[in-house]
Amino acid sequence: MSLQDALEQINSFDINEIDWSRIGVWPLAARAVVCLAAAGGVVFLLYFLYIQALQDVLSEQVKKEQELRNQFQTRAFQSATLEQHDNLMSRMEVDFESLVAQLPQKTQVPGLLDDIDEKGRVSGLEIVSVKLASEVQGKFYVTLPIEIIVIGNYHNLGAFVSGIAGMARIVTLHDFDITPSGKTGELKMSIQAQTYRSRDGGK
Repeated sequence: MSLQDALEQINSFDINEIDWSRIGVWPLAARAVVCLAAAGGVVFLLYFLYIQALQDVLSEQVKKEQELRNQFQTRAFQSATLEQHDNLMSRMEVDFESLVAQLPQKTQVPGLLDDIDEKGRVSGLEIVSVKLASEVQGKFYVTLPIEIIVIGNYHNLGAFVSGIAGMARIVTLHDFDITPSGKTGELKMSIQAQTYRSRDGGK
């Protein structure tokens, strides 16, 4: 059958006149169309039953591959910087030991109170009181509050605060309260100094 004949059969084919019980006597072109449609349906069905499942598996594997790549990059970076982390940890341990060395032992606290008293006198202040308040237990250290009351002029108070901040021991200053002392040109300052000792430093 020539191509021209096949085209004429397709053009003259009326779907309303189809006799499904006599497919064998249909024109060749009509049978070819039906076969192609059936083949297309089979391919379409196979796609959803098999190929789509494979694509789902592929997508999952691609996702896992990306996760593994990210893990590899993270671990490669950690491995490359491991030596730097070790060096940093060593420096931190040295710094920590240095800070711990600055924490007074319980037996050194009276000497610290004497040092604070001496700083006040050197600064030209009148020392009203320097006394240790109740200890505050922390998780890693014990806080030792020291209540200080002094009288002097503005510059003397500044020199005293600077002297306390520059002490070898760790001492922090809190709760400033400065009021007129009643004496001309002099102020009364109440302040809480805090020093610290390790929890096992009371032996």
